[in-house]
Amino acid sequence: MALLKVSGLTKRFGGLAAVEDLDFSIQGGELLSIIGPNGAGKTTLFNLLTGFYRPTSGRIIFNNADITGLKPYRITRRGMVRTFQMTHIFQNGTVLDNVIIGRASHSRIGLLESILGTPSARREKKKAIEKAREIISFVGLEDQKDKTAHYLTEEARKRLSIALALATEPKLLLLDEPAAGINLEEMGGLMELIDRIRKIGISVCLIEHRMRMVMSISDRIIVLNYGRNIADGTPEEVANNEDVIKAYLGGYRAAQC
Repeated sequence: MALLKVSGLTKRFGGLAAVEDLDFSIQGGELLSIIGPNGAGKTTLFNLLTGFYRPTSGRIIFNNADITGLKPYRITRRGMVRTFQMTHIFQNGTVLDNVIIGRASHSRIGLLESILGTPSARREKKKAIEKAREIISFVGLEDQKDKTAHYLTEEARKRLSIALALATEPKLLLLDEPAAGINLEEMGGLMELIDRIRKIGISVCLIEHRMRMVMSISDRIIVLNYGRNIADGTPEEVANNEDVIKAYLGGYRAAQC
């Protein structure tokens, strides 16, 4: 059974349809990439899936529950979380502080207990620190855990953004252009991290313009154009789809020759 199932999803801004009558699904453990020209509706789709936008019509079923129109924090608690094209981190906090804050959605401690420093609050804090250290090590930032986020490289910020998302214990991780602003060598390290995330049982949905990355790591690719799905298949099937080549991949195909 699909972990995520989208049916007839549409989002209109005035008379303009940014996403129109979109159907697709993501299976457990799958890495799905979503590609398309600028303005194709990719980020709007992520905003719909995570509750930042309410759809004009259509349904979003996640983990057997209808989450259409739920608030973002409720969707996060259900196990779907995203990163952003521009990294959203707490610039003045350390790497460790950032990931501890990311654990907040799993805290069972109320504000008063935290202020009073009750035994249960102290236990919860200790557990959060331990889990944060584990995640930091997993994403490859262990030697920078006490560094202020403001001073991180762009590649390290990408890893920290992913660490923040992992701290919520997602079932599905949505990555919005994780390779933007980093070089080829750094992209290789990021691809390895994404592969390790999938191997621990987290499904991944990726928006990315770096076709070398998309074609290398994806199980399946969906191509959007003007908010519509024009192709859905394996990397090989998509790379050889004439509609996709006309709309988007011509430059990538030429670069491979």
